[in-house]
Amino acid sequence: MNNKNSYLGPLFMIGVIFFVMGFITWVNGTLITFFKKAFSLDNTSSYLVTFAFFISYTVMAIPCSYVVKKTGFKNGMSLALLVMAAGTLIFIPAAEMASYPVFLVGLFTIGIGLTVLQTSSNPYATILGPRESAAQRISIMGIANKSAGILSQVIIGKLLLSGASSTDPQEELDKVVVPYLVLTAVLVGLAILIRMSKGLVEVSEEEEAPVGTLPVVEKTSVFQFPNLVLGVIALFCYVGVEVIAGDTIINYGVSLGFAEEEARLFGTYTLGGMMFGYILGIVLIPKYVSQQAYLMFSAVLGMVVTIAAIFTTGFASVICIAILGFANAVIWPALWPLALSGLGKFTKIASALLVMGISGGAVMPLIYGGIADSIKNEQQAYWIMVPLYMFILYFGLIGHKKKSW
Repeated sequence: MNNKNSYLGPLFMIGVIFFVMGFITWVNGTLITFFKKAFSLDNTSSYLVTFAFFISYTVMAIPCSYVVKKTGFKNGMSLALLVMAAGTLIFIPAAEMASYPVFLVGLFTIGIGLTVLQTSSNPYATILGPRESAAQRISIMGIANKSAGILSQVIIGKLLLSGASSTDPQEELDKVVVPYLVLTAVLVGLAILIRMSKGLVEVSEEEEAPVGTLPVVEKTSVFQFPNLVLGVIALFCYVGVEVIAGDTIINYGVSLGFAEEEARLFGTYTLGGMMFGYILGIVLIPKYVSQQAYLMFSAVLGMVVTIAAIFTTGFASVICIAILGFANAVIWPALWPLALSGLGKFTKIASALLVMGISGGAVMPLIYGGIADSIKNEQQAYWIMVPLYMFILYFGLIGHKKKSW
C-alpha cells in the first residue's frame, strides 16, 4: 500500500470511523450533567458514566485483541460498530424504565464496541501507507475524532440541556430516545457499509510487522520492560487528565453559577484546544521539536494550567480547564512509541496493555467526583490532576529510558 492513491480511500473510511468514535465518546460530558439532574445524583454517582464507559477497556482489551486477530481488521471494525449499536439501543428501554443502572449497561456495551474499534482501527491507520508518516495520519484521525466531539456536544447538548427542564424526570429522560435511535441506525448502516466495502482492503500481519524490522528480544515476559510498564501507568494518568478536563467542565461551569444553556458548550472549548494541539503537533513534530520534548512541555503546561484553574475564578477558571485540552493533545501519540520501544515480539500484548491504561478515564473522574463531594468543592478537587501530570513528566524525562528494573 505504498501508492498514495491506493490508501486514500480506505484512510477516508477510517477517518469516518474515528469521527463516529469521537461523536459517541465525547458526548459523555453532556450525559454526566443530564443524568445528574434527571436522577438527582451527587458528583460521584454522576461520574459512573465515565467509569462504565472506560472500564470496558480494561475488561475487554486483551479479549478484543484476540477477536481482531480472528476476524481481521475490516470485519473487526464492522463487528465493533454493531456492538456499539447494541449499546446505544439499550438507551431506549433505559429511558422508558427510568433506570440509571440500565443506562450504565448501555454505556459499558458501547465501550466494549469502542475497545474492538480502537484495537482494529488504530493499527490499521498506522499500517495504511508509509510508516514514516504514520504519526501524521494518527494526528489527522485525532482531528476527525475531536471535531466530532465538538459537534456531538453542540447537537446532543442542545437536545438534552437546552430550554426549560421538565419537572417530570420521565419526560426529561425521553429526550434521549430520538437521538440514540438515530445513532443506532447510523452505526448499523456504517457496519454494513464497511462489511460490504471493496475499498477497505484487509492488511496482513506481514505488513503490520515486516520480518527483520523488530529487534531481537531476549526477555521472557512483557513485564520485564520498564518503559512499557511505566508507559501503561503514564497512559492511565494521561487518559485520567484528558477525561477530567473534557467531561467535568460542564458540571464545573454549572457549579460556578453558569446556566446549563451556556455551560453545555464548555466541553467544546476543551476539544477545540485539543484540535489546535494536534495541528501544532503535525506542524512542529519532528521537524522543529521531538515528541519527547513536546511530551515534557505538555506535562509542565498541564500542571501550571491546572494550578491556575484552582486559583482563578469564574470564566477564567473555566478557560484554564479548556486550555488543558491543548496541553493534553500530543501526549497520546508521544507516549505510544516511547512505551513500545524495543518490545519486539511482545508488541501486540504490550499494545493491549496500553489500551487497558485507558481505564484511567474510568477511575480518575470517579476519584475527582468523590473528592468534590467530600470537600463540597469541585474547583479544589482539580488538585488530583497535578500528581498525574508529574508522573507523565517523569516518564518523558526518565521513565521511558529505563531498559531494566
